Amino acid sequence: MTHAVSTPAMRSRAGLPTRYRLAVLSRLLAAVFGGYALAVTADIALGQLLAAGGMHRVHAVTAGALLAFVVHACAALWVFATRSAWRAWLGTLVPAAGLALLAGWMMPGGAS
Repeated sequence: MTHAVSTPAMRSRAGLPTRYRLAVLSRLLAAVFGGYALAVTADIALGQLLAAGGMHRVHAVTAGALLAFVVHACAALWVFATRSAWRAWLGTLVPAAGLALLAGWMMPGGAS
């Protein structure tokens, strides 16, 4: 009779520690909400920059919206590739805050 060797990949979900589950949940929330915040601020900032650069406003907004899909997808991939959940949150929220400041500065009357 052979004995099966138990590896970490073969453990049941009941065997996973609560800390690990919370870290995965935190990354999931960072991917959804942090990625959304990053995508929205990138959309607004790019739309403002392109419109200020002379592009027609409708085309600038459309280009920003299309890029937002790519930004959100890349943010979600990065969140699960980074070393810790803290880095995942910081890596989505810090650039989102920077882009929000840039977008606010670019809006008409935003810097005065």
